[in-house]
Amino acid sequence: MELAYKNALITGGTAGIGLACARLFAREGAAVVITGRDPERGKQAAAGIDGNVRFVQADLSDMHAVPALIDEAGDIDILVNNAANFPAALTVDQEVEAFEATFDTNVRGLYFLAAGLVPGMLARGHGAIVNVTTMVASKGVPGAGVYSASKAAVESLTRTWAAEFGPGGVRVNSVAPGPTKTAGVEAEWGETNEELGRSLPLGRTARPREIAEAVLFLASPRASFITGSVLHADGGGSAI
Repeated sequence: MELAYKNALITGGTAGIGLACARLFAREGAAVVITGRDPERGKQAAAGIDGNVRFVQADLSDMHAVPALIDEAGDIDILVNNAANFPAALTVDQEVEAFEATFDTNVRGLYFLAAGLVPGMLARGHGAIVNVTTMVASKGVPGAGVYSASKAAVESLTRTWAAEFGPGGVRVNSVAPGPTKTAGVEAEWGETNEELGRSLPLGRTARPREIAEAVLFLASPRASFITGSVLHADGGGSAI
């Protein structure tokens, strides 16, 4: 129960990696808030997890929703920035609307959510932020330009926030997953996701639980002297 008495907010927590994180965090004793855009799926996800878990509907691409989420979440000790858009399109085919939606969610929403929650962490003298990024933030993959650029921005924010918030006791790190077998990714990327997995040294895609374990580690007291780092949970993708 290494997260006992901690309050955690996991964005995009109704499916995939976020849902796997919520299950692990609740198992370790945290009171967990999960967010998502679909209220029915969110309620079902929260009800299906043993522990203290509640759902708050929020679309991080909507700037009006971010302050409302901050108010509804209350005091948060651990923030997992997992919600993301991940469009697949070659640069010459990229639609402006999808570009804007990706950066609105992956960067702007994430940025102002953290900015709203960090003052409370600093006032209490402790906190942890884990940003879920991607292997392709530092690796060229055709069709991933907008997604990878948005996540590269988040990895830059990870380093900046570690420097800004560290003196106040708040740690900030990233987990960079490789291709992961989730319904959302498969719907957007299809067989390409499996092809990426087969190209890795481990030769497969990740299971959401495997990524969630890395997130849990960085959020936990076991990572008490780690900040400003990117943990590559990518099956060796960053090694080749």
